[in-house]
Amino acid sequence: MSEFLQQLVNGVTWGSVYALIALGYTMVYGILRLINFAHGDIYMLGAFVGLYASRWFHAGEEPSPVKALLVLLTSMVLCALIGMVIERLAYKPVRRSPRLSALITAIGVSLLIENGGVLMFGASPRFFPQIVAQKNIALGLGVVLSNQQLIVLVVSFALMLALRGLVLYTRVGKAMQAVSHNHMAAALMGISVDRIITFTFMIGSMLAAAAGVLVALKDPKIEPYMGLLPGLKAFVAAVLGGIGNVPGAVVGGLVMGIAEVMVVGYVSPTYRDAIAFVLLIVILLVRPSGILGRNTAEKV
Repeated sequence: MSEFLQQLVNGVTWGSVYALIALGYTMVYGILRLINFAHGDIYMLGAFVGLYASRWFHAGEEPSPVKALLVLLTSMVLCALIGMVIERLAYKPVRRSPRLSALITAIGVSLLIENGGVLMFGASPRFFPQIVAQKNIALGLGVVLSNQQLIVLVVSFALMLALRGLVLYTRVGKAMQAVSHNHMAAALMGISVDRIITFTFMIGSMLAAAAGVLVALKDPKIEPYMGLLPGLKAFVAAVLGGIGNVPGAVVGGLVMGIAEVMVVGYVSPTYRDAIAFVLLIVILLVRPSGILGRNTAEKV
C-alpha cells in the first residue's frame, strides 16, 4: 500500500505538469481549431529562460522562495511575449487558409524553435541550478514528498484555478468563450477577435513556461529537444480529457501522469512513453470526444 501511495503521489505530480501544458493545447484549439505543435517547444524555452533568469537573480547561489518566484514569473512573462510573436508572425497570416496550411505552419514553427534552440543554447544538456533547497516531507504510511514536488503541485493547481477563474468570471474570459463559439458573432458584438486570440496564445505560453521551470526543479537537466516528448504526451492528455475542454485537459493530464508512473512502477520503464499512445488509441476507439468532451453533430 505504501508503494502504491508513493507512486500515486509521483503520478499526480507529473500529471499536474502535463495538465499545464495540455491547457495551452486545448485553449488554442477551442479558439482556433488549431493544434499548436510548437507548444511543447515553448515549454523548453520556459526552462531555458528560467536558467538565465536564475543566473541573473543569483538564485542558484542563494536559494530563496522570493528568487524562485522571480525566476518563475520572468520565464512566464517572456514566454508570453514569445507566444504573442509566434501568433502574430506565423499563425495570423494563415488563419483563413485551409487547416492543412495552419498545421504545416505549426510543425514548421516547432522545428524552427528546436533547431534555433540548438544554435542558441548548444546541443549539450545544461544544468538547471537548485533555486530551492531540497527537503523531504514524510506524509505517513511510508509516503515521502519532496518540497520540490510540493511546489510543483501547489503552483500547478494554483495556476489551473486562476485560469478557471479567468475564463468563468472575467470579461476577457467571457470574450474567450464567445470567440470559441463563433468568431463572426463575437466580432459583431464588439469583441476584438484578434486580441482575444493573441491573449489566448499568451496565456497558454505562460502555462507551458511555468511547466518548464517546475520540471527543471525536479529534473535539472535541460536541452533544446526536451519539449518534444512532453509536448506530444500533453497533446494526448488534451485529447484524452476532451480537446477544447479546460477541465478535461486537467483530468487528461492527471490520468496521463498517473498511468505513466504506474506503468514504470509495476510493469517496466520501457513502456513509459508507449502508454501515452496506448491511451490515445483506446480513447479514440471508445470515446472519441474525450472523457469530458461532448459529441457534436455536424450540420450538412
